[in-house]
Amino acid sequence: MSLLIVAALVMLAVALALFAISLLSRGRGSERAEATLRAALQDSPGPAAPVMATAVAGAGVLDRLATLGRQLEGSRVQAWLLAEEDRLLLEQINWNNRSGLAVFLSLRLLLALLTPALLLAVLQPAGVRALAALLLGLALGLLLPKFLLRAWAQRLRKRAHDELPMLIDLLRLLQSVGFSIDQSLQMLGEKLQAAIPLLGRELQEANTAYIHGRSRAQSLRRIGESFGDEDLRSLVQMIVQVHQHGGAIQEPLRQFSARLRESRRMKLKDKVGKLSVKMTIVMMVTLLPALMVVLSGPAFLALAGAMKGMGP
Repeated sequence: MSLLIVAALVMLAVALALFAISLLSRGRGSERAEATLRAALQDSPGPAAPVMATAVAGAGVLDRLATLGRQLEGSRVQAWLLAEEDRLLLEQINWNNRSGLAVFLSLRLLLALLTPALLLAVLQPAGVRALAALLLGLALGLLLPKFLLRAWAQRLRKRAHDELPMLIDLLRLLQSVGFSIDQSLQMLGEKLQAAIPLLGRELQEANTAYIHGRSRAQSLRRIGESFGDEDLRSLVQMIVQVHQHGGAIQEPLRQFSARLRESRRMKLKDKVGKLSVKMTIVMMVTLLPALMVVLSGPAFLALAGAMKGMGP
């Protein structure tokens, strides 16, 4: 029973962390969104009013979490709760700003305080068990946000890896019809984002940064470095070089695309070969006993009948 209670508490902590993460992912620019939603609620209290009210409430929760996290800036608590690895993960999911850091810090602190309290209140241990429950709850509260953050970052890296061939093909297509490199990137970020949702959104943010005065290399730095993909980094370097020095990019893109597809095809063949070996082991463990029963069962039954007939 105690294990079930601990599992339920862990699931509750995960749910709280996921709720806060979903709020933050939808809450960029929360102050402007909150004002807009409030105005919409005042002007048109129709069927969408409950949804808008829920969004406003979520923005309020985010504001409170961000306020709590900002009070920890520059303190020892921030140094304890925010490691360099956490900053890299926040950079990968585009949370490496003041608001994202504040929400992450407050979420980690609240879970570190609430999870041990819940364990002690529900299990009501005594002595050494109380100390063990306290340490377990503290560890769960501190590690759950990091595990969720790492899982989210891995999912984004996989999405970027999967969208890269489509990005190259679209860039080749736009170059072939006469677009410049800047026009191609603008078109990818604004009009063709449905084909590459993640990289299209990143390109749109990079284009916005470029319009506001950053160089093309600075605006594309996050795309090349945050996802940990060497092919994506090479593509960004190629775009930056063409933007700085000019020249044709269609043929390098064609060669790059062919090399990328061949590399992925070889990796897929290697993965299939390893998977076939693993499936052989699974078949030996699961199917071989059943096959032996089917093949040797009649012979054993006949032998048992013959031995029974030979008896007195």
